[in-house]
Amino acid sequence: MNDKRPLISVIVPAYNAETYLAEALQSIIDQDYAPMEIIVVDDGSTDGTAEVAAGFGAEIRYVYQENCGTPAARNKGVSLAQGDIIAFLDSDDLWSDQKLELQLERLTNNPHVGIVLGYTQQVRLVESRDGGQEFVPFLAPQPMLSLGGAVIRKSVFDKVGVFDETFLFCDDIDWFLRAREEDVIFLIHRDVTQLYRKHAQNITIQRQLDLKYQLLAYKKSIDRRRRDHNGPVRTLKKWSDFYETKKKK
Repeated sequence: MNDKRPLISVIVPAYNAETYLAEALQSIIDQDYAPMEIIVVDDGSTDGTAEVAAGFGAEIRYVYQENCGTPAARNKGVSLAQGDIIAFLDSDDLWSDQKLELQLERLTNNPHVGIVLGYTQQVRLVESRDGGQEFVPFLAPQPMLSLGGAVIRKSVFDKVGVFDETFLFCDDIDWFLRAREEDVIFLIHRDVTQLYRKHAQNITIQRQLDLKYQLLAYKKSIDRRRRDHNGPVRTLKKWSDFYETKKKK
């Protein structure tokens, strides 16, 4: 019965997202799970993002803010979330068909776990045989520090804090590193939970800036761990220690 299932708040930051937003939202709505609230935070879009969101009616909550960047949009969503579990999806990506079913079972069965993280399948936009365009997989599915591949207990945000709004890119990597520093328990499983869509409009197409902020996230982590221990850098638990060991029945 649904009254025994926790409410999940799904936060979708969106900026000039009219091209892909509808498909992203539909991949959330198609999950076989309830109760769920979907919060679209429009970060100052100037295109038809608002109209796309309005097309879903009462199925989503739409909130507009002046353009402040993706971390601020995510933080706005977290502040509005009513659920005990938080999930995210960028406005141009997709969830796999059984993402919530796969991850909520693991979160429920492991009360000590704060974050369940699945694998991400990268797909890229190419020309199809009929002259159109389609997304096709490339590379093997892999674990990525990407919010769209995870579900997170809301209580983890009380411990870790919200996203660093000074990060133009990689605020998710920075947040996951801070979660590790706070000894939040992860569970990493190999099922694909997110389709990460690469196309010309990705903000991460700016590769040099993306790498700059990745390095900054790791440097900040090292600096925090050195400062907290007055010298030597505290070693974090290995990612491999978080991998699921039991096979699903």
